Amino acid sequence: MDVVFRALADPTRRRMLELLDEGPATISQLAEPFDVSLTSITQHVRVLERSQLISTTKQGRSRICSLDRRSIERARSWLDDRRSRWERRVDRLAEHLDAHPDPGDPR
Repeated sequence: MDVVFRALADPTRRRMLELLDEGPATISQLAEPFDVSLTSITQHVRVLERSQLISTTKQGRSRICSLDRRSIERARSWLDDRRSRWERRVDRLAEHLDAHPDPGDPR
């Protein structure tokens, strides 16, 4: 999970994932919206590949990148689990505060 969140921490890589959400793209196509070298984009692609957020396949002279939703789903599931735990804690706190009102509270 750490490698996924490290990959997602970079705004360029997040934007690349947004582009790939629209469909597969070559590395050159991914590079178009960015004012960085193709070498830099290739390094970002490697990070995304290692984190299993994307997969790549060779097609002729091009490398096609595709989104791999499984890692995104695992990250979402982990975050959802944390959110649900915190919501339960906040609900318990609210119940406790309702059961033990502050005597100085004008409610």
